[in-house]
Amino acid sequence: MTPQTPSAAKPRAVLATLLVQSNTVVSTHTLIDELWGAEPPRTATTTLQVYVSQLRKALLADTGEAAGMTGTAQPLLTRPPGYLMQLAPEELDLTVFESLRAEGRAAYGRREYEAASRALSRALGLWTGPALSGIPHGPSLETSAIRLNELRAEVLEQRISADLRLGLHQELVGELMGLAHEHPLRETLHCHLMVALYRSGRQSDALQAYHRARRSLADELAVEPGPVLTRLHERVLASDPSLARHGEPPLRLVPVGGSGDRPAGGSGNGSGNGSAGYGRDTRPTVWLPPAAADFTGREDQLAVGERLLAGELPGRNRVLVLSGRAGAGKTALAVRLAHDAAGRFPDGRVMVTLRDADGRAVEPRTAMATLLRRLRGPRATGSDSGPEPLPSSETELAELLHERTEGREVLIILDDAVSEAQVRPVLSAVPGSTVILTSRQVLGALESARHLTLDVLSTREAEALLMACGGPRMRDDPEAAGEIAQLCGRLPLALRVAAAGLAARPHWTVAGLARRLRDERTRLAALALGDLDVSGTLLTAYRDVDEKARRAFRILALAALPDFAPATGTALLAVDPVEAERITEQLVQAHLLEARRQPGRLAPVRYSFHSLLRPLALEALAEESPQEGPAAVERLCRTFLTLARHADALLAPGRERLTYEAEPPSAISPGEVVGNAPLRWFQEESAGLSEAVRQAHAAGLWSLCCSLASATAGYYEASALWDEWQTTHDLALDAARRSGDAEAEPVIQRSLGDLAWQRHQTSLASDRYRLARQLFTRQGDRVAAGRCLSAEADALLAMGQIARAGHGYARALSVSRLVDDARGSAESLRGLALVAQREGRHEEALARMKECESAARAAGDRRWTEYASRTASALRIALASGRRAGASSIPLEVRPGVWLFLPSGPARRAA
Repeated sequence: MTPQTPSAAKPRAVLATLLVQSNTVVSTHTLIDELWGAEPPRTATTTLQVYVSQLRKALLADTGEAAGMTGTAQPLLTRPPGYLMQLAPEELDLTVFESLRAEGRAAYGRREYEAASRALSRALGLWTGPALSGIPHGPSLETSAIRLNELRAEVLEQRISADLRLGLHQELVGELMGLAHEHPLRETLHCHLMVALYRSGRQSDALQAYHRARRSLADELAVEPGPVLTRLHERVLASDPSLARHGEPPLRLVPVGGSGDRPAGGSGNGSGNGSAGYGRDTRPTVWLPPAAADFTGREDQLAVGERLLAGELPGRNRVLVLSGRAGAGKTALAVRLAHDAAGRFPDGRVMVTLRDADGRAVEPRTAMATLLRRLRGPRATGSDSGPEPLPSSETELAELLHERTEGREVLIILDDAVSEAQVRPVLSAVPGSTVILTSRQVLGALESARHLTLDVLSTREAEALLMACGGPRMRDDPEAAGEIAQLCGRLPLALRVAAAGLAARPHWTVAGLARRLRDERTRLAALALGDLDVSGTLLTAYRDVDEKARRAFRILALAALPDFAPATGTALLAVDPVEAERITEQLVQAHLLEARRQPGRLAPVRYSFHSLLRPLALEALAEESPQEGPAAVERLCRTFLTLARHADALLAPGRERLTYEAEPPSAISPGEVVGNAPLRWFQEESAGLSEAVRQAHAAGLWSLCCSLASATAGYYEASALWDEWQTTHDLALDAARRSGDAEAEPVIQRSLGDLAWQRHQTSLASDRYRLARQLFTRQGDRVAAGRCLSAEADALLAMGQIARAGHGYARALSVSRLVDDARGSAESLRGLALVAQREGRHEEALARMKECESAARAAGDRRWTEYASRTASALRIALASGRRAGASSIPLEVRPGVWLFLPSGPARRAA
């Protein structure tokens, strides 16, 4: 039944009370108590009758006309001592819900899990939100809402249980993470989440889920988890094979002394008598979590690992070290290799985690004791002597472990190792065993080990993992899925969380998730779901390094994307180059920073952050040491300015640029960094320079911002980088005006005029040049003002006003010679040569261009010297061949590398 719901609150409460108790008489007293509580108004009965009358009209308007019914179809009837809402079972969602609930429970009891899931899902599909939401609750409705919400939660938990028994654990992870976060005190949901994670090959995540649930219960209720959740935690911790997916053959596990190591769900003696003793079982010990059902990619690493486990690689290496940043999938790869190698290790395959639940490194003796408990042979059936105690000293444990593994084909996984010192005693105790080590550190000092570094997935692999975890919605929007893969940095953990987050939020779209991930500032927040937090996982590697490295990690995040040179690191860290290299390499070893070889570049090695680590580092900087940021930015900008001014002086000698009154960084030599390749240096550091201008502006370093922009203008012009030129100089102009810098504003205006001229915005260029000339004149800078005259004449020439351009060049030459400005003289002589060429005075044009070449050589500007030489050569060739008419119409190279095409024919004159 779908009546027209009244808008007023109290009629809605009457309707809700009657519907919840449909086909039952609800007394007038009950309704009045629901509406007004203990103090009803005197007109309560009359007002209630008005509400009932309104409801009857609404009910008839919704049902009567369409069905052609008479008044007997009115469902709201008066029945002493109150009212009755008379409905057929199929007319009320609540009745249908309860029927489907009963149907689902019955099917579950018969172990018909697919039918149970179907019925329970239909029941849940009837809900649109919390029970009776939007309706004011009196005592009756409050009780009903509590009861109905509890019924809904019970149905949800049973449907999830049915889906788990159907093997849908991977599909449930995202939904369960959201539910566990929404209902932190419902232990059943936490149990379901732990099982789903465990069966998806994510044992460590399942253990984290338990600890988060335990903290929630302790914080909210000051109680420990109940026995069911506690026992499940023990089973996950022990890699209990009976937790394997329903219908799959469980892994065979031989328990080894001590009840704490005995898996739940079986006696272990093969007799089925439930005896506390263990019978001798010669089958292999297997203590592994399940392999990830959706394991994707890593074909090359799998091939190397399989060859090493098979003994096919040269040498006698029996230790494989899998290193990589947190979330790269090291454990998943190790577990996959161990499962695939079952036939090669008849005596057992065991995994031991080398960190405790709080992420701290376990002692080597603790790791060896765990290995012994999982590996040593079981005691004879019927023995009443109890388990043999383990020795307490590390030496005795190593000797016993060596004795128990000698001559046996055993595969051992040591997961999440912290350092070489932690694993050396364990490896020494098992010299004949094959070992797979996983670590966030490279562990390069280990002897006789084969190393594999796990980088992020390829684009194809990352998209395939998203499709596998994200279901049909992800597959239906491959373009957005591809963007999500890149925004997650193709990191397996982040990809899984993104897919799980989408699955937990049916109202989200794939494109909407991509949009949320685009903003670097909110990206990590979007990659958190329930107790699974990408940020928290990545922070573990940050906490592993010392404070000096942590400080470097935070500060280096201020470097520009996509990468930075060692000189940038030196500037940011305020140390000498040798120490800067040592610290950055330490971060590379910890997989907190990436190092890329760049053969043929000025800096053969450049560093960069993974796309998820940089925002993490910036967050850490803001939270832990915000005071360091401004000083580091200023050091970086000063270093870039020193290097850019040096490179610009080589690229365009004599070009006006702003001065900056500050001591240059002593640790960096511009000659060594830039060398004799200024253009290459600018090309390699272009992104960093643009970012430095932005950072200086954001930090209020106005003079630095202007000087940096000024130092880059020559490169932007030579490389036709119009957008970068515009962006940096707009910021610089704003900085100059904010600070009232009378020296900086005309220089920036002149540069913006050059940009407008390059973009053929000749009117805007002319205005910029004129304003810059006026400001230079006001300051008394006659050199710069004279050069602006040449620039104004360039704009006139571009507009075809050749005679006016000639007058401008002549004025500029007069000023330049008066102030002995060789560079300014070269610019104005070049202009006079171009005007003479356009007006057919070819000998004069050639003579002026040769004078330009001499002036440029005197200024030490090789670029302008070469320009004047080749232009004079072109004129000379045209005259020598007798093509005087053609010489007037050839394209003009008006500035080095800049051509101006004017229509042929007589030159346009202007008054």
